[in-house]
Amino acid sequence: MRVNHEFGPYINKDSRILILGSIPSLKSRELGFYYMHPQNRFWKVISEVFGEILPKTLEEKKELLKKHHIALWDVLESCDIEGSSDSSIKNPMVNDIKSLIANTDIKYIFVTGKKALNLYNKYCLNDVKIEAIYLPSTSGANRQISDEALKREYEIIKKI
Repeated sequence: MRVNHEFGPYINKDSRILILGSIPSLKSRELGFYYMHPQNRFWKVISEVFGEILPKTLEEKKELLKKHHIALWDVLESCDIEGSSDSSIKNPMVNDIKSLIANTDIKYIFVTGKKALNLYNKYCLNDVKIEAIYLPSTSGANRQISDEALKREYEIIKKI
């Protein structure tokens, strides 16, 4: 099924870090924001990394991102995908990441998951000219990595 990215990037003038996924999950598309599936560990991991209370509302999530200068978007604008399975992605069309960050202080780009990394490297790196830093997927489907191990991997964001 052809899926379009139905909401824009989250970014503000103070963003210094961009975190990219591949394309929003079904639940995230339904709710209109990033990492919204209840089994996704993104918000738990990010809040723990920064020693913050787990955000519950969309406004709290946005405030957490703003406070720590984090922008969110996805590598893909659209693709053919089965459900939320990154491994099924075909016929990708990428977002214009270069234009998004052109007039910002973003110097670091992180990608969540191997598919996002592969797509970014194949379609965006030559244009954007910022090497992406790989982070493991926080998806509930990625249970081969523990919550504690995810947190250790994501600590790099705090060190930037």
